[in-house]
Amino acid sequence: MRPEDHDDIRRLALFSDMEEANFDEVMQAAFLQRFPAQVQLIEEGERADFLHIVVEGSVELFASANGRETSIDLVCPVSTFILAAVIKDAVYLMSARSTEKSRILMIPSANIRSVFERDAAFARAMVVELASRYRQVVKALKNQKLRSAVERLANHLLAAEREQGGNGAITLGTDKRTLAALQGMTPENLSRAFHTLKAYGVEVDGRDIRLTSTTELERLAKPTPLIDDPAS
Repeated sequence: MRPEDHDDIRRLALFSDMEEANFDEVMQAAFLQRFPAQVQLIEEGERADFLHIVVEGSVELFASANGRETSIDLVCPVSTFILAAVIKDAVYLMSARSTEKSRILMIPSANIRSVFERDAAFARAMVVELASRYRQVVKALKNQKLRSAVERLANHLLAAEREQGGNGAITLGTDKRTLAALQGMTPENLSRAFHTLKAYGVEVDGRDIRLTSTTELERLAKPTPLIDDPAS
């Protein structure tokens, strides 16, 4: 592991206050591995043997049932997945695959649970992390149930525009099929939603999008921190 990778992981809220000896113990049991794009890393229904940390690249979390498949989330550096299954020593409720060349740190779940039992700062950080993930799920559920497809897409574009500099230019981080699944739409519904948003200053060129009137788009989207603020 490169020194900068070690430092990035140490700065994660989950590990930042952990006792140094316990952090070293966890890292000694971990291993860093490179994966090409579209490699399945875990499968739903399998026992959670590792806590995964995305160090470089990105990972799509997805699920399937009755012949259908949908994207649940996109995990970017530096972030963990799937913590709840690791703590409960349970099975994964989602599968995961790399969406591009990625480096993933894998820490044996047994080591995470062992340190959890004897490092109070780490245990508190775990509770905060799990609470944050729960709130993210509630926000996502509210987004799905309280907004139309067009409103969901509009809010997604506004959030992406802020994250990418606030200058009206956006580059989508996924293909449009994955974006549709993440927004709870079919690809056809996503196409129709983009067409509707043309009247609100949304210009689309492949993965490149230009927002020519964020004011008009916000008037349609009606963003609220109770759904759209990732820090709340």
